[in-house]
Amino acid sequence: MIKQNFKKYTICIFSCLILFCMLYISLNYNGSFKYIIESIKNNIIAKTDQSSTSTNKASTGDMVDLLARLINGEARGEPYQGQVAVGAVVLNRVKSSEFPNTISSVIYQKNQFSCIKDGQFNKKIDKDSTVYKAAQEAISGSDPSNGALFFYNPKTTKSKWLFSLKTLATIGNHRFAIGG
Repeated sequence: MIKQNFKKYTICIFSCLILFCMLYISLNYNGSFKYIIESIKNNIIAKTDQSSTSTNKASTGDMVDLLARLINGEARGEPYQGQVAVGAVVLNRVKSSEFPNTISSVIYQKNQFSCIKDGQFNKKIDKDSTVYKAAQEAISGSDPSNGALFFYNPKTTKSKWLFSLKTLATIGNHRFAIGG
């Protein structure tokens, strides 16, 4: 009798724990299990990518696609030069010793780009979008950000420390900055 009750309680507790975990994930990831799977996949890609702009394991096209998806998530609707500048910030980070040394590692670095956390990174890119062209231009060396390592929209940012950074350029709604 005691064994049966113990088994029932164990199953009940385990079931509650699973439900709690599912609720937690649902609330913290906008209810999107697709987002969770995509994030896991992307983190695996980031850990296996050993290059910056071209690679043994990932083609230049893959890097352009990653960069275009980030630009789409962060600067969709911004002027073309602003889109190129967002791509340039990623590449400037790759070159900087303060950040990871690959495009994918910079993009997937925890808490760096809001579009990764809110799922905009995975949003379908409009067929008329200029983000692929902007990504390619940034990879080719164009840098309207003037060497910036950060960008933000001063009207929407929740990270007030960004205002303490030195602004190098303002394009559209974004300020492009470098540390003090």
